[in-house]
Amino acid sequence: MKRLLLAASLLALTAGFAQARDQIRIVGSSTVYPFTTAVAEQFGKTSGFKTPVVESTGTGGGMKLFCAGISADSPDFTNASRQIKKSEYDDCVKNGVTEIVEIKVGFDGLTVANSKAGPDLNFTKTQLFLALAKEVPDKDGKLIANPYKTWKDVDPSLPDEKIEVLGPPPTSGTRDSFVELVMDKGAEGVDSLKALKKSDAKAFETVWKSIREDGAYIDAGENDNLIVQKLEANPQAVGIFGYSFLEENQNKIKGATIEGKSPSYESIASGDYKVSRPLFIYAKKQHVGTIPGMVEFVKEYVSDKALGEDGYLAAKGLVTLPGDEADKTKAAAETMETIKGDQLM
Repeated sequence: MKRLLLAASLLALTAGFAQARDQIRIVGSSTVYPFTTAVAEQFGKTSGFKTPVVESTGTGGGMKLFCAGISADSPDFTNASRQIKKSEYDDCVKNGVTEIVEIKVGFDGLTVANSKAGPDLNFTKTQLFLALAKEVPDKDGKLIANPYKTWKDVDPSLPDEKIEVLGPPPTSGTRDSFVELVMDKGAEGVDSLKALKKSDAKAFETVWKSIREDGAYIDAGENDNLIVQKLEANPQAVGIFGYSFLEENQNKIKGATIEGKSPSYESIASGDYKVSRPLFIYAKKQHVGTIPGMVEFVKEYVSDKALGEDGYLAAKGLVTLPGDEADKTKAAAETMETIKGDQLM
């Protein structure tokens, strides 16, 4: 009975917003934003549909808006610099968003960068963890508030410069990816924390997920272009963002090597650069047929001229999918196959 009532209410809701909006609305990741914006502009020029409205809200913020419900007030797509979480999927379902299409569009490398006027930086993941964690072990292995003020305090091989890192906020998929790809792995490089992982995995997780809040790490918001501007103005500062922003601003900033590998299109595509992640767009299938142009927009996104190795998204810095994965993406887009919650973490 409950299912019937939910279905009836959703049907009424869907009918109520039919043709209430004639323009696609997209929210989500600041990293995926420039790629989706490029597709939206091309789509608006060539399809006969209005150019979609694209907002940069961060991955987490985008998921919250996307999962809010089925209505003209909720977005049709969300960009994500990580896969949707099981908890987010459950929120979607709770609010009636039960048909979600996941489309992997490419890869991105997380970059740690500074001004071209600053020193060349070469980090290990453990050095970055020790510089940015809220708590670190002292010489006896006891966790204390992070005492490191300069990079040289962390490791004598690093510059004698104040630790000042401009990075994404907690709502950002870039932040989620950074703590998982760098902080987690970096913490494992500290002997006492490696032992803590074995004895108390939950306590270990708390350590690597907690970024310091004493001013060394600065929440710079979702505008990655603003971080680039601040780095240019302050050669001592370091920024964290997706590879495409480094690619677009190579005349102003440079990427640090991490574990001996520099960020580049080739090193990310090959897997040599170990701080990389997949990028996604998610479509609300229940809006298809009500909001005009959704299927056509997806087709434009996965077309060879956009996602191909020599497509216009690669020209903007997207690391495109290899052949087999590109075929899977195109198949998912063509069938608009929906995901299931038991596939998620």
